[in-house]
Amino acid sequence: MRPTQAARKLAAVPTIDANGIEIYYEQSGSGPPLLVFNGSGATLATTAMLLRPFAERFDVVAHDQRGLGRTSVPPGPYTMADYAADAAALLDHIGWDSCRVVGISFGGMVAQEFAVTFPERVERLALACTSPGGALGASYPLHELADLDATERAAVFVLLADTRFTPEWLDSHPDDRALAAFISQRDTSDRPPDVVRGELEQLEARRHHDVGGRLGRISSPTLVASGRYDGIAPLANSTAIAERIPGAELRAYEGGHMFFVQDATALPEILDFLAGPT
Repeated sequence: MRPTQAARKLAAVPTIDANGIEIYYEQSGSGPPLLVFNGSGATLATTAMLLRPFAERFDVVAHDQRGLGRTSVPPGPYTMADYAADAAALLDHIGWDSCRVVGISFGGMVAQEFAVTFPERVERLALACTSPGGALGASYPLHELADLDATERAAVFVLLADTRFTPEWLDSHPDDRALAAFISQRDTSDRPPDVVRGELEQLEARRHHDVGGRLGRISSPTLVASGRYDGIAPLANSTAIAERIPGAELRAYEGGHMFFVQDATALPEILDFLAGPT
């Protein structure tokens, strides 16, 4: 059973104890129930603007995944199954038997693991800028960037975010130049040891993600969305996902890993898909 809006607002503290950790979550908006999985290193504090459009049309639940934000940083190693189990426990706590699900980047990997493990709990599924892993195609090994100095890491990440973002391209495309500047300003220095450890554990779990052989278990209407110039999760990886989920639809957008903000058609189309019939 799903609680009413009034009952939900009476919840005292947005944390649950499950799977040996304390999981911090937030719930906002109204409409059909939607579970959102964030990307690598992302927390609710850093993705508030991204979540807002979803909350305008859905009853959104999102959480800081294990090792991140205000959720516990337990000893590793973490597995993709751990991340999926945490989400299932969260749904049990809220009282949702099933819901719509969207996963972005690393969150798309968790969403795939969740959907193949608990297909009956997924009403509609949107997978954005993500990969199936294994032989079908893994996302770029971000863990290999950890040893680079901040300047070099930022330069590599800009080109991974959009493979067009060479100095020559950016010189003649001011909007993309502003986006590249935003990406390169991400400061990952001077973080507490637990924050660093949690992020590294997440990257290690990401490295072992492989759901390709189980994608046929997904039974919900599925949209797979990709940026044409994504150097982190290439379009070929999204194609491989869509080909193995029965009835899945693949859409490619004009942009890279951040096509949400590069192609004005992307977010409205994903929202409309998630709002469709179950």
